[in-house]
Amino acid sequence: MNNNISDNQNITIRKGNETDLPEMLSLFKTSIDEVCKKDYDQHQLEAWKSGADNKERWIKVIRDQYVLVAVSGNQIAGFCTLDQGNYIDMLFVHKDYQQKGIASILYNEVEKEVRLHHQMQITADVSKTARPFFERIGFHVIQEQEVNIKGIALTNYKMAKNLS
Repeated sequence: MNNNISDNQNITIRKGNETDLPEMLSLFKTSIDEVCKKDYDQHQLEAWKSGADNKERWIKVIRDQYVLVAVSGNQIAGFCTLDQGNYIDMLFVHKDYQQKGIASILYNEVEKEVRLHHQMQITADVSKTARPFFERIGFHVIQEQEVNIKGIALTNYKMAKNLS
């Protein structure tokens, strides 16, 4: 799957694998630090990033979820994971690749996978930062949520998109 993004860089979409984990973890933490800092305070960012420390969870993600990575050159520009056939567990784009259409490319590929399995809805728990993107692609808020990570409260949104 080759896709061109807005500044003519070539992006390849492929299945993620265990060798991608170190770069995915780094991208996860850096994206939270750099992209989400306008929506969450430093304590919240640190709590959220601590999810990268749970290596067993990340190995389980690679093993059990549908994982796509967007690659530009030899760098992972973003990744998206689909759990249980219709739940977007993670969608992160590298700070240097923001606003270039990579999240949309990844999402569109994931939606194709969901449709292949005849699911009628896609759901996600979405950060304040990602909410505008998800709304643009047709998701609606089901409810605002407060999640606690290591005793720190973060607001996110249970969102869904109905597929026809």
